[in-house]
Amino acid sequence: MSDRIDSDAGREEAGRNLPPLRLHVPEPKFRPGDSADFSDFDIPPAGAQARPDETAQPAGMRDLAYGLVRVLDEEGAAVGPWDPKLPPEMLLKMLRNMALTRAFDARMFRAQRQGKTSFYMKSTGEEAVSIGAAAALASDDMCFPSYRQQGILIARGWPIVDMMNQIYSNKGDRLKGRQLPIMYSARDAGFFSISGNLTTQYPQAVGWAMASAARGDTRIAATWCGEGSTAEGDFHSACTFASVYRAPVIMNVVNNQWAISSFSGFAGAEATTFAARAIGYGIAGLRVDGNDALAVYAATRWAADRARANAGPTLIEHFTYRVEGHSTSDDPGAYRSADEASHWPLGDPIARLRKHCIALGIWDEERHAAMDRELAEMVRDAAREAEKNGILGHGLHHPMESMFEDVFEEMPWHLREQQQKMLDEWKAAGL
Repeated sequence: MSDRIDSDAGREEAGRNLPPLRLHVPEPKFRPGDSADFSDFDIPPAGAQARPDETAQPAGMRDLAYGLVRVLDEEGAAVGPWDPKLPPEMLLKMLRNMALTRAFDARMFRAQRQGKTSFYMKSTGEEAVSIGAAAALASDDMCFPSYRQQGILIARGWPIVDMMNQIYSNKGDRLKGRQLPIMYSARDAGFFSISGNLTTQYPQAVGWAMASAARGDTRIAATWCGEGSTAEGDFHSACTFASVYRAPVIMNVVNNQWAISSFSGFAGAEATTFAARAIGYGIAGLRVDGNDALAVYAATRWAADRARANAGPTLIEHFTYRVEGHSTSDDPGAYRSADEASHWPLGDPIARLRKHCIALGIWDEERHAAMDRELAEMVRDAAREAEKNGILGHGLHHPMESMFEDVFEEMPWHLREQQQKMLDEWKAAGL
């Protein structure tokens, strides 16, 4: 007993000479009023990353989780082994879809400010993430998006009037006002219902991919989340199942540096890359220049070919930047430097692809300006068409009894009773 007391006393005495423990709290480099300076960012030159075979073992490609797959160089040329060598018509189609996504965002942002809808989220600066991926996937591959991948629907040719009807929750809304604006659902476009609960789509995508493989199908799944929501348990559960069963799925992490007002350091960006999370699960991990549409296309196509070859899942980190606020409810000037976006070292994704097309001689500034005008007019006309179906505050657009419908194939008795009780109360109240 005395020996133990002596030992405890010795440890207590030694502890007095140790420095106190301290907790590290991440802090962004730039706050409001600071001048942004990204000169210390380690941006490897375009074309520097090796491109392994699609069926290579994850252990042999660790460097790809820490580097940065890039195709477009500073002069707008496509260089290196990841160059997908796309034909001119594909390049121009991707450029147009990115520009259309930005024009759509601008119109819907204005509509929210005019009180026509309650909420909107722009993808400004991140258009390459969705457009590049959509171009590389097969049209019937299933997408499980987050709330900033509207470009996937646009790239798949989904009518923008239908998207606007959903945003306005009007009588033309196929979802009957049951979803928050911008949380689209389009089964015919292979676009799973968006959820406001972060990263729930990850295990859903993995489960869908496992089912596709169990059926002997050829379709794969792809899913997206922000870097902040990689801290959610659903992200890690999905990674475990994807790894164990080698599910044919592509898991995209859009690292746009900010999760509302929390910078990426709170999700672990100070310690390592988000692509490196793949290593611990035995999954192939790629870190990609998210503002380079050709790099996004090449990485997604590589991951899709890998999945179809039954070589397992891929985790892709898209290193990009959220140019504007998290949503129309957010003021980024309250928590980050006002000039961050203009100093972001990877540039604007549309400008970079435009420069590439001009360098190839298949495009010019005049045609680009004309395209922007055409798309702005097209989106304006679509908005006017959607607004004929109603906007926010123009009354109830769907009958109240519809809130009980479309849940079960056949409505169970207890819901029928609740529905009738509601209708009786409304009638008694003269509503």
